[in-house]
Amino acid sequence: MLLLILRRLAISIPLLFLVSIVTFVLEAFIPGDPASNLLGANATAAQYAQVRAALHLNEPLIVQYGIYLSGLFHGSLGTSIFTGNDVAQTLSQRLPVSLSIIVLTTAVSGTLGIVIGVISATSRRGVRRVLDGITPIGFALPNFWVALVLSSIFAVSLPIFPATGYTPFTDSPAQWLLGLVLPVVALTFAGVTSVAKVARDGMLQALSQDYIRTLRSCGIPRRSLVWRHALRNSGTKIVTVLGNIFIGALSGTVLVEAVFVLPGLGSLAVSATNSHDIPVVQGVALAFTVVVVVVNLIVDVTYGLIDPRVRIK
Repeated sequence: MLLLILRRLAISIPLLFLVSIVTFVLEAFIPGDPASNLLGANATAAQYAQVRAALHLNEPLIVQYGIYLSGLFHGSLGTSIFTGNDVAQTLSQRLPVSLSIIVLTTAVSGTLGIVIGVISATSRRGVRRVLDGITPIGFALPNFWVALVLSSIFAVSLPIFPATGYTPFTDSPAQWLLGLVLPVVALTFAGVTSVAKVARDGMLQALSQDYIRTLRSCGIPRRSLVWRHALRNSGTKIVTVLGNIFIGALSGTVLVEAVFVLPGLGSLAVSATNSHDIPVVQGVALAFTVVVVVVNLIVDVTYGLIDPRVRIK
């Protein structure tokens, strides 16, 4: 298991550099100019040239990337072109917002999806057909549309939940949770559907195995057969889907944060891209990549905890 972790960490290092290079190159091809956005339309040619020189925009792209990489090796993500704030500090303020949404989305999707999948696999055909007919709806509903509908109903027509804003957990846990209900629900539909389908298929396959029939003949209670033995046999597939949900929610937060005006990494990425704030864009891309690497590592470790055969390999 230790070798697996070390191997994953070794692979993540070139991955981080690759993501930073791709992000830097793609950002260079986006129409617009940071100096023009910073100075506005009334700036003189001399002011414009001075700002471009200060930001190293006149240098070749490879030189600009080398300057950024040099700062990265010295532990600096740079400063925002427009606000002058340290990028690392900005990310540390924004990251908890996005992680709160993503972690809750993954937890709710996993819990509801497993319950629905188990009920679908162990119930009669009528109940199974109803659940199987309802769950695919989650794939067809766009996250941003669901977010707009939820906001219109439960924040405007029925002011139960706040329509916008974010309250830190340390300030008020109750308000923190209340403000995340609608964003999490908006992102949960597709996740619940994915987990429910995988859990159902895995349960049906596991319950038809010989060892389950043997345990049943030995008098093992049905609840233990379902939740302890059959569900665990489907655990690796469910964990894989949950990892994909967590990673997929990174992109989902971009639209959801815009709808609910949440100060997370998604909204920061959009605003930084529109304004050509290259250090911030690079910082967000780096943060997203680190999150993906950590999640994949957690998934691999969880495989070993669920299935001892993974540890042997």
